[in-house]
Amino acid sequence: MKRNIPITTLFLDIGGVLLTNGWDRHARKRAAAKFKLEWDEMEDRHRLNFATCEEGKLTLEEYLSRTVFYEERPFTRDQFRKFMFAQSQPYSEMIELVTGSIPKPPFRIISQPFYPQFSTPHLRESNQ
Repeated sequence: MKRNIPITTLFLDIGGVLLTNGWDRHARKRAAAKFKLEWDEMEDRHRLNFATCEEGKLTLEEYLSRTVFYEERPFTRDQFRKFMFAQSQPYSEMIELVTGSIPKPPFRIISQPFYPQFSTPHLRESNQ
């Protein structure tokens, strides 16, 4: 005899599921072009530092200091951060699918940014 067990919790990834992958290779290439950064050097610095970010051992500011702002730039950290955050866009269809399939309470959605230090405004809004 089959028993129907209600779903009470949904665990979701954010990047690539609810939002686009905000800081992938393509986004970094767009950043290098927009801010006139030398791509190979930026990518080398990214590779050297991002694993530490994955472990939560670097803040976004530390990451930026090591990958972009290790020398004077004609743009601000704030301008660069805004560009970074703008690369992550909502997947509206997926968000509608998830929110439309949620049963009535009690129900929880648990999502954790893979890199909390890179949380975008989209994530902050969705966690309120």
